Amino acid sequence: MCMSESVSFVAGGMLLAGGAYAAWKAYKINIRYFPVALMPVLAGIQQMMVWWGAMGFIFFSWLMWPTWIPFSIYFLEPKGSKRKRTLLMFAFAGLALGLTLYIPHLINPDWVKVVISNHSISYEDTMFLDYFIPRELTYLIYVFLIITPPLISSYFHMRLFGLTLVAVIAVVWVFLSYAYISFFCLLAGVATLHLIYIIVHNKCCLECPKIFR
Repeated sequence: MCMSESVSFVAGGMLLAGGAYAAWKAYKINIRYFPVALMPVLAGIQQMMVWWGAMGFIFFSWLMWPTWIPFSIYFLEPKGSKRKRTLLMFAFAGLALGLTLYIPHLINPDWVKVVISNHSISYEDTMFLDYFIPRELTYLIYVFLIITPPLISSYFHMRLFGLTLVAVIAVVWVFLSYAYISFFCLLAGVATLHLIYIIVHNKCCLECPKIFR
């Protein structure tokens, strides 16, 4: 977590171990699960970066997640699903937004300012889109791109995961806004434990038993 280095490493280690197990289960059950199974692994790596490298951390925050979440849901969808095209569009939109947010930080690393707020890491930064639209609109677009794909999935339990993300966003917005980027990434990472449960128990088999045997 972002409250202390030790908690970040514990959370990251738990996500890495759980994600590795989920990836192994995905390989055994159905490879469609694999991109979803990697989400806890990626979240674990990101937690390890919280106290080590700001640019690595925001790479995951601004570029990886809005691209990987819709792509993984797209990959999970059954062949012929009418939702696949929409999900792929979300993945490309997430990639475009992510590159727009992240590349300027590589060019202008001084835009990233890491400060300690209430014993937690806060990333106070300038964003390229700040010159064109209000910051709140950027956040709204970002949130829309990461929570909508699981919410429109064909699978009931993936839609439940989407609701888990909605709950995470609500908690961060109401209680943890002083270090919202760090806490959102932490809680969203912990929320990927829900994905481990879905894969280990092969919950998608309920809707598509022919695919997920």
